[in-house]
Amino acid sequence: MSEGPAVGIVGPADAAVERAVREAGGDPIPGAPADARVDTAFAVAVGEPALLAVARATPEVPVLPVDAGRGVRSVSGEAKAVESAIAALLAGEYTSEDHPILETRVGDRTTALALEDAMLASAEPAQISEYTVRAGGERVARFRADGVVLATPAGSPGYARATGGPVVPPGADVLSVVPVSPFSTDVDHWVLPLGDVTVSVERDETDIHLVADDRVVGLVDRATPVEISPVGTLEVAVVDASRSCFERA
Repeated sequence: MSEGPAVGIVGPADAAVERAVREAGGDPIPGAPADARVDTAFAVAVGEPALLAVARATPEVPVLPVDAGRGVRSVSGEAKAVESAIAALLAGEYTSEDHPILETRVGDRTTALALEDAMLASAEPAQISEYTVRAGGERVARFRADGVVLATPAGSPGYARATGGPVVPPGADVLSVVPVSPFSTDVDHWVLPLGDVTVSVERDETDIHLVADDRVVGLVDRATPVEISPVGTLEVAVVDASRSCFERA
């Protein structure tokens, strides 16, 4: 076993990543997301699902994303890019970018963590429900729509953008609130301070699902608001090979 720093690797088995860690003088430790928390100096998340899983494990070490989508500054999965990125990481030639991790809570019965976004969505397509959004106790909006997505900067280039929301730069402590298929043609979008935000279902035509990142968490009823608040951060390691979040490719 190498005497170099331990590097947790999460995601599809990739011999190139393990080899790059060894060549940079590190000790690769492939495993589950929770393993990235235990006795490692760094973590490498290969693919967006792996990055989301690592974020839910709330590691306390820098995480290097590889081919992990546009939400964070990610390194290409091409072998040379991976090699140079991991060499820079282990040499300490990186900067850190903190991304908020959200907790979504429905009363005392449902909690989930999310790096990119939380969404309330109708269980059946084209079924309009009515939602109220509050921030710091103040009512921001009430609208009718198929759903509503609340995105961190890391989630803003994803589904929130596809539904008409803005792409928000990393480091902005805000939450983008974007209605999904709104009934009105002139409904607003909102950029709120990242803090205590709640969404309530005022009227529903069908069951409403709560989705956190890539997982359906459970059902939401009209009696209980969904509370969304930051509970921590994911430290993303940014090297020269990391791509901008504003790049489409």
